[in-house]
Amino acid sequence: MPRGPRNLRIFFEAEALTHYGGAILLYQFFQRIGLRTLLCRAVRFPQRNHRYHISETLLALLHPIILGMGRLEVTEPLKRNGVFQYLTGRPRYPDSTSLRRFLQRFARAGRSGFLKLHDRLRTGVLASLGRQAILDLDSTVLTVYRRQEQAAIGYNPRKRGRASYLAFLCFEGQTRDCLEGTLHPGNTHVLSLVQSSLQRVMRKLPRVRRLCVRADGAFYDGRFRDWLIGHRAQYVIAARLTKPLKHRLGALRYRQVRRDLWTAEFRYTLQGWSAPQRFIVIRRPVPEEPSAQPHLFEVRGYTYQVLVTHLSWTPLHVWQFYNDRSQAELVIRELKAAYALDKIPTQDFAGNEAFFQLVLFAYNLLNWFKRLCTPPSLQRASLQRLRRQLFLVPAQLVRPQGRPVLRLAQAYVSPALFQDTLQRIRRLRPVLAIQ
Repeated sequence: MPRGPRNLRIFFEAEALTHYGGAILLYQFFQRIGLRTLLCRAVRFPQRNHRYHISETLLALLHPIILGMGRLEVTEPLKRNGVFQYLTGRPRYPDSTSLRRFLQRFARAGRSGFLKLHDRLRTGVLASLGRQAILDLDSTVLTVYRRQEQAAIGYNPRKRGRASYLAFLCFEGQTRDCLEGTLHPGNTHVLSLVQSSLQRVMRKLPRVRRLCVRADGAFYDGRFRDWLIGHRAQYVIAARLTKPLKHRLGALRYRQVRRDLWTAEFRYTLQGWSAPQRFIVIRRPVPEEPSAQPHLFEVRGYTYQVLVTHLSWTPLHVWQFYNDRSQAELVIRELKAAYALDKIPTQDFAGNEAFFQLVLFAYNLLNWFKRLCTPPSLQRASLQRLRRQLFLVPAQLVRPQGRPVLRLAQAYVSPALFQDTLQRIRRLRPVLAIQ
């Protein structure tokens, strides 16, 4: 039977080591798109302490979000990691207190310029959309555990009675880019802000012939539907199963389109709606382990899902098209788990909202990084997988004959992916850069 080490001696003398060897990929990518220069031009405000430039501090906030250190307190090891500082092009790394104070100043003096830059970058990337744009609307609750400013008690399915923030998010359904994100007190309803948010989104989009909006039951409202029609937008929205709709489900004639799927449709004018609507009904047998999906109604061994739309497609195609909206829910789950979206860093609402915008910016940067710089096998990868295969790589920095060499661990499992990604970055044209 093998034994463990005996008489093992431990010394703390190794130098030039890091487990963030893949940070060189982020540095090269940021260099190719000119991110630091763009931040220098867009975000300017007076500072008392000039030890760190504004662009350097913003990058010092973005790197921990991408590398998995969402809370500012856990960035302290980066102050002593000289190899990481070298690979990211900075002479030193600020402490967590400086980052938190900067975040509050940035929220009040630099946020508007930062948002304008983010919008310009999104507009440049979206120029390649083509004839169609798909907007996936969703919202999520960010629970707070201290006395954060403007946190309020509202709808909170997991922590009932707990104060929270409401995050409204809009994604482009084909690219998964986040086009708009806003943070509000927890007692805000999404219908009170969706129209103004969508107007900002439409100004960012290129000229498209077809605009379609997909949304869940929180956006099920006649006035919102009329607003979409007035802006020539098509829509598919999950209907809330009120009593009048439930009474109609049993009398419909269903058509079996798959072994376990039946569809039907009907037209109905809801109270308060301006015109008859087309409703699509999906009926499926109750599974052995029922899921917890909302807006499903169960009766006599079947579950029912109802969608309201004015698309002329078959009910099956409408349902399949709407199901693609589930990607937005997966992105929100990843934003919380991997990007630390739900880690509220300060007690100041403006600072928390600024951190929220930085998280969305980091998400879009990684989305563009995957599309432009990674091989096909990683273009749909989660951030956890990117960290595991590209970013969190043990490495050593040595200087034979004065020339810097980064030696990755011999046990690294993805050297080919690393080299391929690095070559793609070096061949990348600065398509995101704005002159």
